[in-house]
Amino acid sequence: MPAYVVDPSVALAWLLPDETNAAADAVRRAVEEGAEAWIPVHWWLEIGNGLLMAERRGRITAEGVAQALSLIDALPLEEDEETAEQIAGRTIALARKHGLTIYDAAYLELAQRRGTILATFDGQLLKAAAKEGVLIPDKA
Repeated sequence: MPAYVVDPSVALAWLLPDETNAAADAVRRAVEEGAEAWIPVHWWLEIGNGLLMAERRGRITAEGVAQALSLIDALPLEEDEETAEQIAGRTIALARKHGLTIYDAAYLELAQRRGTILATFDGQLLKAAAKEGVLIPDKA
């Protein structure tokens, strides 16, 4: 069974009714069926921010945010404790090389280090993954 690094663009598609899509659903099903799913520790802040911004824009209610956080908390996601240790080395190098934020580069670094598929809908991150030889769901 494949393993994944799941970025917020995919996870928010699980949680926001107007973003649901087949690719995100396939990753979620794989995780629910036992595929490893890795996240950096800052992932929770990005998910919380994404949900709060969606609430402010009227895309989800406060109750919906609470339900989404409960749902996501129930998934078997593995927090990678080594992400912060990589910032000064590989992560910042990837960010510089590909013009990524340090946050996005952390997902790329984690997928590279763990040898997983990088589940993302971020176009710039997908391009960087391809250049780095990191698998993405439709190329896995």
